[in-house]
Amino acid sequence: MMPMETKINVANISKTFVLYNQSGAKLNVLEHTSFSVCSGECVVLNGRSGSGKSTLLRALYANYLVDDGEIEVMHQGSWVNLATALPREIINVRKHTIGWVSQFLRVIPRISAIEVVMQPMIEMGSCRQAAKAKAEHLLTRLNVPKHLWGLAPATFSGGEQQRVNIARGFIVNYPVLLLDEPTASLDAINSAVVVSLIEEAKARGTAIVGIFHDEDIRNQVADRLYDVKKTSSNTSPSCFNQEGAA
Repeated sequence: MMPMETKINVANISKTFVLYNQSGAKLNVLEHTSFSVCSGECVVLNGRSGSGKSTLLRALYANYLVDDGEIEVMHQGSWVNLATALPREIINVRKHTIGWVSQFLRVIPRISAIEVVMQPMIEMGSCRQAAKAKAEHLLTRLNVPKHLWGLAPATFSGGEQQRVNIARGFIVNYPVLLLDEPTASLDAINSAVVVSLIEEAKARGTAIVGIFHDEDIRNQVADRLYDVKKTSSNTSPSCFNQEGAA
Protein backbone atom coordinates (compact mmCIF):
# COMPACT_ATOMS: atom_id res chain seq x y z
CA MET A 1 0.00 0.00 0.00
CA MET A 2 1.24 3.50 -0.86
CA PRO A 3 2.53 5.37 2.23
CA MET A 4 0.20 8.17 3.29
CA GLU A 5 1.49 11.64 3.97
CA THR A 6 -0.18 14.94 4.73
CA LYS A 7 -0.76 17.11 1.66
CA ILE A 8 -3.04 19.77 3.19
CA ASN A 9 -2.97 21.07 6.75
CA VAL A 10 -5.58 23.61 7.81
CA ALA A 11 -5.08 25.14 11.25
CA ASN A 12 -7.56 27.39 13.06
CA ILE A 13 -8.75 29.40 10.09
CA SER A 14 -11.55 31.92 10.43
CA LYS A 15 -13.42 33.89 7.79
CA THR A 16 -15.82 36.77 8.27
CA PHE A 17 -17.76 38.56 5.56
CA VAL A 18 -18.74 42.20 6.07
CA LEU A 19 -22.15 43.03 4.57
CA TYR A 20 -21.65 46.66 3.57
CA ASN A 21 -25.12 46.87 2.05
CA GLN A 22 -26.56 45.90 5.44
CA SER A 23 -24.97 48.53 7.67
CA GLY A 24 -21.66 46.70 7.89
CA ALA A 25 -23.10 43.61 9.52
CA LYS A 26 -20.54 40.83 10.03
CA LEU A 27 -21.19 37.21 9.09
CA ASN A 28 -18.87 34.67 10.71
CA VAL A 29 -18.70 31.84 8.20
CA LEU A 30 -15.66 29.86 9.40
CA GLU A 31 -14.41 29.76 12.98
CA HIS A 32 -11.31 27.88 14.18
CA THR A 33 -11.53 25.39 11.32
CA SER A 34 -8.82 22.71 11.46
CA PHE A 35 -8.26 19.48 9.54
CA SER A 36 -5.71 17.71 7.37
CA VAL A 37 -5.90 15.66 4.20
CA CYS A 38 -3.58 12.81 3.30
CA SER A 39 -2.35 11.50 0.00
CA GLY A 40 -4.84 9.04 -1.48
CA GLU A 41 -7.68 10.36 0.68
CA CYS A 42 -10.93 12.09 -0.24
CA VAL A 43 -12.34 14.33 2.46
CA VAL A 44 -15.89 15.49 1.75
CA LEU A 45 -17.06 18.75 3.30
CA ASN A 46 -20.32 18.14 5.09
CA GLY A 47 -23.02 20.50 6.36
CA ARG A 48 -26.28 22.14 5.48
CA SER A 49 -26.59 24.88 2.88
CA GLY A 50 -24.96 28.06 4.16
CA SER A 51 -22.65 26.27 6.59
CA GLY A 52 -19.51 27.50 4.84
CA LYS A 53 -18.54 24.53 2.65
CA SER A 54 -18.02 26.58 -0.52
CA THR A 55 -16.22 29.32 1.40
CA LEU A 56 -13.83 26.74 2.86
CA LEU A 57 -13.17 25.16 -0.53
CA ARG A 58 -12.47 28.57 -2.08
CA ALA A 59 -10.15 29.41 0.79
CA LEU A 60 -8.18 26.22 0.04
CA TYR A 61 -7.69 27.54 -3.50
CA ALA A 62 -6.82 31.01 -2.16
CA ASN A 63 -9.81 32.58 -3.87
CA TYR A 64 -10.75 33.90 -0.43
CA LEU A 65 -8.30 35.33 2.07
CA VAL A 66 -8.89 34.10 5.60
CA ASP A 67 -8.87 36.37 8.65
CA ASP A 68 -6.76 34.06 10.84
CA GLY A 69 -5.05 30.71 10.74
CA GLU A 70 -2.95 28.76 8.26
CA ILE A 71 -3.66 26.81 5.08
CA GLU A 72 -0.54 24.81 4.36
CA VAL A 73 -0.15 22.84 1.14
CA MET A 74 2.74 20.53 0.33
CA HIS A 75 4.14 22.06 -2.86
CA GLN A 76 7.18 20.59 -4.59
CA GLY A 77 8.60 19.23 -1.35
CA SER A 78 7.96 22.27 0.86
CA TRP A 79 5.03 23.67 2.79
CA VAL A 80 3.41 26.81 1.40
CA ASN A 81 0.98 28.76 3.58
CA LEU A 82 -1.70 30.00 1.19
CA ALA A 83 -3.06 32.31 3.89
CA THR A 84 0.06 34.47 3.62
CA ALA A 85 1.56 33.50 0.25
CA LEU A 86 2.38 36.13 -2.37
CA PRO A 87 0.27 36.16 -5.55
CA ARG A 88 3.10 34.70 -7.63
CA GLU A 89 3.45 31.83 -5.14
CA ILE A 90 -0.28 31.13 -5.31
CA ILE A 91 -0.17 31.07 -9.12
CA ASN A 92 2.71 28.59 -9.01
CA VAL A 93 0.90 26.34 -6.53
CA ARG A 94 -2.22 26.36 -8.72
CA LYS A 95 -0.18 25.57 -11.80
CA HIS A 96 1.70 22.60 -10.35
CA THR A 97 -0.02 21.34 -7.21
CA ILE A 98 -3.72 22.18 -6.81
CA GLY A 99 -6.32 21.29 -9.42
CA TRP A 100 -9.80 22.80 -9.27
CA VAL A 101 -13.12 21.65 -10.71
CA SER A 102 -15.92 24.15 -10.07
CA GLN A 103 -19.60 23.91 -10.91
CA PHE A 104 -19.19 26.38 -13.76
CA LEU A 105 -16.94 26.44 -16.81
CA ARG A 106 -15.30 29.83 -17.32
CA VAL A 107 -13.41 30.05 -20.60
CA ILE A 108 -12.27 32.53 -23.21
CA PRO A 109 -14.94 32.84 -25.94
CA ARG A 110 -14.26 31.03 -29.21
CA ILE A 111 -11.61 28.72 -27.73
CA SER A 112 -12.48 25.12 -28.66
CA ALA A 113 -13.41 22.54 -26.05
CA ILE A 114 -10.34 20.41 -26.71
CA GLU A 115 -8.04 23.44 -26.34
CA VAL A 116 -9.74 24.28 -23.03
CA VAL A 117 -9.02 20.75 -21.77
CA MET A 118 -5.43 20.71 -23.09
CA GLN A 119 -4.40 24.06 -21.60
CA PRO A 120 -3.35 22.98 -18.05
CA MET A 121 -1.19 20.16 -19.39
CA ILE A 122 0.51 22.42 -21.94
CA GLU A 123 1.17 25.04 -19.25
CA MET A 124 2.93 22.30 -17.25
CA GLY A 125 5.35 21.89 -20.16
CA SER A 126 3.87 18.90 -21.99
CA CYS A 127 3.94 18.79 -25.77
CA ARG A 128 0.75 19.49 -27.68
CA GLN A 129 0.61 15.96 -29.07
CA ALA A 130 0.58 14.36 -25.62
CA ALA A 131 -1.91 16.92 -24.29
CA LYS A 132 -4.21 16.41 -27.26
CA ALA A 133 -4.12 12.62 -26.87
CA LYS A 134 -5.01 12.79 -23.17
CA ALA A 135 -7.72 15.40 -23.78
CA GLU A 136 -9.29 13.21 -26.44
CA HIS A 137 -9.18 10.22 -24.10
CA LEU A 138 -10.89 12.13 -21.28
CA LEU A 139 -13.54 13.70 -23.53
CA THR A 140 -14.32 10.28 -24.99
CA ARG A 141 -14.51 8.72 -21.56
CA LEU A 142 -16.86 11.49 -20.38
CA ASN A 143 -19.08 10.96 -23.42
CA VAL A 144 -18.57 14.38 -24.98
CA PRO A 145 -19.45 13.85 -28.68
CA LYS A 146 -16.47 14.15 -30.99
CA HIS A 147 -18.20 16.69 -33.23
CA LEU A 148 -18.22 19.12 -30.28
CA TRP A 149 -14.50 18.98 -29.56
CA GLY A 150 -13.60 21.70 -32.03
CA LEU A 151 -16.42 24.02 -30.95
CA ALA A 152 -16.46 26.66 -28.23
CA PRO A 153 -18.05 25.16 -25.10
CA ALA A 154 -20.00 28.36 -24.42
CA THR A 155 -22.61 26.94 -26.82
CA PHE A 156 -22.86 23.58 -25.03
CA SER A 157 -25.53 22.37 -22.63
CA GLY A 158 -24.85 22.61 -18.91
CA GLY A 159 -24.00 18.92 -18.65
CA GLU A 160 -21.66 19.08 -21.65
CA GLN A 161 -19.88 22.12 -20.23
CA GLN A 162 -19.43 20.37 -16.91
CA ARG A 163 -17.90 17.31 -18.57
CA VAL A 164 -15.42 19.56 -20.38
CA ASN A 165 -14.69 21.19 -17.02
CA ILE A 166 -14.05 17.79 -15.42
CA ALA A 167 -11.76 16.70 -18.26
CA ARG A 168 -9.77 19.91 -17.82
CA GLY A 169 -9.48 19.34 -14.06
CA PHE A 170 -8.27 15.75 -14.41
CA ILE A 171 -5.89 16.15 -17.35
CA VAL A 172 -2.97 16.89 -15.00
CA ASN A 173 -2.17 14.47 -12.17
CA TYR A 174 -2.25 17.16 -9.49
CA PRO A 175 -1.08 16.18 -5.98
CA VAL A 176 -4.15 18.00 -4.59
CA LEU A 177 -7.59 18.25 -6.18
CA LEU A 178 -10.52 20.42 -5.09
CA LEU A 179 -13.96 19.41 -6.38
CA ASP A 180 -17.02 21.67 -6.09
CA GLU A 181 -20.10 19.61 -6.97
CA PRO A 182 -18.49 17.97 -10.03
CA THR A 183 -21.50 15.72 -10.69
CA ALA A 184 -24.24 18.31 -10.13
CA SER A 185 -25.24 18.58 -13.82
CA LEU A 186 -24.54 14.99 -14.81
CA ASP A 187 -26.66 11.90 -15.39
CA ALA A 188 -25.99 8.59 -13.69
CA ILE A 189 -23.71 7.26 -16.45
CA ASN A 190 -21.40 10.27 -16.46
CA SER A 191 -21.50 10.57 -12.68
CA ALA A 192 -20.15 7.02 -12.53
CA VAL A 193 -17.29 8.05 -14.83
CA VAL A 194 -16.42 10.89 -12.45
CA VAL A 195 -16.44 8.49 -9.50
CA SER A 196 -13.98 6.29 -11.41
CA LEU A 197 -11.72 9.27 -12.14
CA ILE A 198 -11.75 10.18 -8.44
CA GLU A 199 -10.89 6.64 -7.38
CA GLU A 200 -8.03 6.52 -9.88
CA ALA A 201 -6.70 9.83 -8.61
CA LYS A 202 -6.80 8.55 -5.04
CA ALA A 203 -4.96 5.38 -6.10
CA ARG A 204 -2.06 7.44 -7.44
CA GLY A 205 -1.86 9.45 -4.21
CA THR A 206 -3.92 12.56 -4.88
CA ALA A 207 -5.36 14.31 -1.82
CA ILE A 208 -8.94 15.36 -2.60
CA VAL A 209 -11.33 17.76 -0.90
CA GLY A 210 -14.83 17.93 -2.33
CA ILE A 211 -18.43 18.99 -1.97
CA PHE A 212 -21.04 16.45 -3.06
CA HIS A 213 -24.71 16.99 -2.32
CA ASP A 214 -25.63 13.65 -3.92
CA GLU A 215 -25.57 11.26 -0.96
CA ASP A 216 -24.88 8.19 -3.08
CA ILE A 217 -21.87 9.81 -4.79
CA ARG A 218 -20.64 11.13 -1.45
CA ASN A 219 -20.78 7.65 0.08
CA GLN A 220 -18.85 6.18 -2.83
CA VAL A 221 -15.93 8.61 -2.82
CA ALA A 222 -15.57 9.82 0.79
CA ASP A 223 -12.94 8.37 3.06
CA ARG A 224 -13.97 10.86 5.71
CA LEU A 225 -16.59 13.56 6.20
CA TYR A 226 -15.60 16.90 7.65
CA ASP A 227 -18.47 18.72 9.33
CA VAL A 228 -17.75 22.38 8.63
CA LYS A 229 -19.73 23.65 11.62
CA LYS A 230 -18.11 21.41 14.23
CA THR A 231 -14.80 22.76 15.48
CA SER A 232 -13.85 20.74 18.55
CA SER A 233 -14.04 17.22 17.10
CA ASN A 234 -12.80 17.77 13.57
CA THR A 235 -9.05 17.53 13.97
CA SER A 236 -7.94 14.52 11.94
CA PRO A 237 -5.22 12.15 13.12
CA SER A 238 -1.79 12.09 11.57
CA CYS A 239 -1.78 10.30 8.23
CA PHE A 240 0.87 7.93 9.54
CA ASN A 241 -1.38 6.90 12.43
CA GLN A 242 -4.33 5.97 10.27
CA GLU A 243 -5.18 2.33 9.76
CA GLY A 244 -3.26 0.92 6.83
CA ALA A 245 -0.77 3.78 6.63
CA ALA A 246 2.94 3.16 6.56
